[in-house]
Amino acid sequence: MNAVAEHICLDAIDACSGEALCQQLQEIVDDRRLTAVFQPILDMHQATVIGFEGLIRGPVGSVLHSPVELFSVARNCGMVSEVEYLSRRIVLESFARLDFPGKVFLNVSPDVLLEQSSKSGETLKYIEQLGLQPSQVIIEITENAPTLDYQLLRDATRHYRNMGFEIAIDDLGEGFSGLRLWSEIRPNYVKIDKHFIENIHLDLVKLQFVRSIQEIANKSGARIIAEGIESQAEFMAIRDLGIAYGQGYHIARPNAAPLREVPQEISLSLARTEGARKHLLQHRATVEQLLKRIPSVEPTCSNADVFRMFEEDMDIYSIPVTQNGTPLGLISRYTMIDGFARPYRRELYGRRSCEKMMDSSPLIVEKSVSLHELSDLILQSKPHHLSVGFIITENGQYIGMGSGHDLLRLVTKLQINAARYANPLTLLPGNVPINEHIDSLLDEDIPFVACYFDLDHFKPFNDVYGYQKGDEAIQLTGRLLTEACGPNDFLGHVGGDDFILLFQSSFWEMQCENVLKHFADLAPRLYSATDRQRKGIETEDRQGERRFHPIISLSIGAVMVSADQFESHHEVSTAAAIAKKQAKKISGNSLFVERRSVA
Repeated sequence: MNAVAEHICLDAIDACSGEALCQQLQEIVDDRRLTAVFQPILDMHQATVIGFEGLIRGPVGSVLHSPVELFSVARNCGMVSEVEYLSRRIVLESFARLDFPGKVFLNVSPDVLLEQSSKSGETLKYIEQLGLQPSQVIIEITENAPTLDYQLLRDATRHYRNMGFEIAIDDLGEGFSGLRLWSEIRPNYVKIDKHFIENIHLDLVKLQFVRSIQEIANKSGARIIAEGIESQAEFMAIRDLGIAYGQGYHIARPNAAPLREVPQEISLSLARTEGARKHLLQHRATVEQLLKRIPSVEPTCSNADVFRMFEEDMDIYSIPVTQNGTPLGLISRYTMIDGFARPYRRELYGRRSCEKMMDSSPLIVEKSVSLHELSDLILQSKPHHLSVGFIITENGQYIGMGSGHDLLRLVTKLQINAARYANPLTLLPGNVPINEHIDSLLDEDIPFVACYFDLDHFKPFNDVYGYQKGDEAIQLTGRLLTEACGPNDFLGHVGGDDFILLFQSSFWEMQCENVLKHFADLAPRLYSATDRQRKGIETEDRQGERRFHPIISLSIGAVMVSADQFESHHEVSTAAAIAKKQAKKISGNSLFVERRSVA
């Protein structure tokens, strides 16, 4: 048989095989031979299961058992909508029958979501028949196309939100335009692709990616779900980054009857972290300190009713509009009064929905966001946000309001207090706050790593280049250490070229190595071209002899601290100083870790 004939025969076999698979898939759909399995989604702060992702499986033993093969064949056979609709029904039926607590995440592809038939309210009618509420269901959009009609997608997600559903986007970082999708539809939940979770504790790029996504989420009111957590090390890294929710084999595998309670070993890993988080929030200024309990209204509330609320309480300047706890917008007293002051406006719009007077792009922040981050966000936003205030959420759900006036007052107070003990060069906390923080961690029995940072060969550099260049070297060190801090870590400037960083992050050692690498790259830039070429400077000592001093380097002494080994900040600082001296015995940029008991 020649090559052409052989190729024709292979094509014919493939065609027959494709037809057979399409026929098999049609029979599976007709007989409803699909099975739902569920994977728990864990609240990383509360150590509770908040819901389950509903996944689908084909018949056991079939080539279509795997969801990847199932939907690949469905796409080739032009049956994606048919298979998705059936999968959706089977997941919802199983979720209702098993009477699961929390929410169910339904996977929906954008092309199916945008079909005209999908907007008919079929899903809403069906879940009501099953005895479920829309607030229990999250529409999880899985991006699988290189081009999307964002306007249609915005309309579709708004349609589902108006019915009471929440929206999630899946696999952020894997698809074609994940950040654009996030910006366009403003989801309640964002799932980070498992690629960025795999070995995150060993990869600084992945760590920084997830940290950046977390910062965006804090400022947009979204909640992050880390998918694909498959090891304890990955789990601890996600925990230390402050990610809201986790999902993966390390927590629980998908199952037709999944665990409803958090496994004990997982719960124990999170218990100490929750205590540390509460401790940090008590000692760090966050949005929660500005919280005022202002009643919200639903979109069904009329303009006249909102106007009455403003009349009855003169201290309320803005009223949030929410649906099932999710913020939709904000109504300003001034907007309402100005609107009703115009001729016939009250008569025309009084009975209409308050959405008519609502600002649909309010400033929304999570209660754990720092005041520093909030201040930056307001400066980058439109000026009116300072006067009308901002919505405060907890895990994306409305809990209260904050005002620009209260923010300015608290920031001013904190700045005055901080200035009493801050280092004037770096503005970092000085000795008193450092010692107080160490004692607080010991009192709370929170383990941490105390790292003492010190510059080598700094004095001769300062003598030759002058105090201004010396200040630049110290400020460079402060910036690098600030970037190395996780959400639970504390950085202080002891004085001169000495810094203390109290790590609670599990990836602290990798962060120290990263600081050393960056310092080694940047420190030579402080020198002249000639000194860079000879890798140091020459000075004259007190005896008049010439001495060579290498380019300044950074030494780090690290001590693992627990309350059963240390009683006060005095003991911790002594141990850290000893470790730092050991690090300085090592040539160049170095890290010495005291792993033995030093009590």
